Amino acid sequence: EPTVRTELMEQIPPIAIFLQESRPKFPTAFFEYLMPIVVRYLTDVNNQVRKAGQEALLILLEQDLVAQSDIENKVCPILLDLSAPDSDDEYKVEAVNIICKMASMLSRTTVEHMLLPRFCELCSDGKLFQVRKICAANFGDICNAVGQEATERLLIPKFFELCSDSVWGMRKACAECFMAVSYTTSSEVRRSKLSPLFISLISDTCRWVRQAAFQSLGPFISTFANPSSAGLYIREDGTLSIRPSTQDVNSNSCQSSNNITLMSSSTNAT
Repeated sequence: EPTVRTELMEQIPPIAIFLQESRPKFPTAFFEYLMPIVVRYLTDVNNQVRKAGQEALLILLEQDLVAQSDIENKVCPILLDLSAPDSDDEYKVEAVNIICKMASMLSRTTVEHMLLPRFCELCSDGKLFQVRKICAANFGDICNAVGQEATERLLIPKFFELCSDSVWGMRKACAECFMAVSYTTSSEVRRSKLSPLFISLISDTCRWVRQAAFQSLGPFISTFANPSSAGLYIREDGTLSIRPSTQDVNSNSCQSSNNITLMSSSTNAT
């Protein structure tokens, strides 16, 4: 029964945490018995079971309970198969969504070597606009996961494609994550490539795209500031913040006005 399998998936994370805490007694129980179940349920015929499996996997990754070898040899291959060009549409949409969500939890090497090539392919998926929409909405997170070099070499060309996509929702998603993408690039790329691209979004024929671009204008401009002098920094949750000055901290009079938070598109994307 699918409900039984779904309930089983929901119990996997707490069981895994218990086994982790009791590792001397159960050194290999999770890897031998539970992890294969999680991987198998990612391809279950029932979508509720698959969803429960995906949620369990993300919790396990967030808690750092999955071994690097299992990630590279079991999890990533399954996701690459599910997101292949000839894969079922529903499976592909789910796979690209889980790839984007887990990117921030994996090592940069794993993301760049195993998942980034497929992500770039999915950005150009001509069959399913839902796949491209997920890629656009999470583009900033992927850039942050792989760093500046891979972003400028592989991702910026794909970002240009998505920013000129025929579906306005794609262009809107790009406008919303523009600050996160810009923050990952060099000042030269920011000035010579991203600035003209942003102008095209702020002049878009669709008012929803223009509105999203105007809302991202301030955050995008802030990425040109010198962090050491402006005090700008990106928090772990993807928000751009301003550090209070020493005088404000001591006086505590203007601290609240300096704690301005500008939401990154990657956290606002839907």
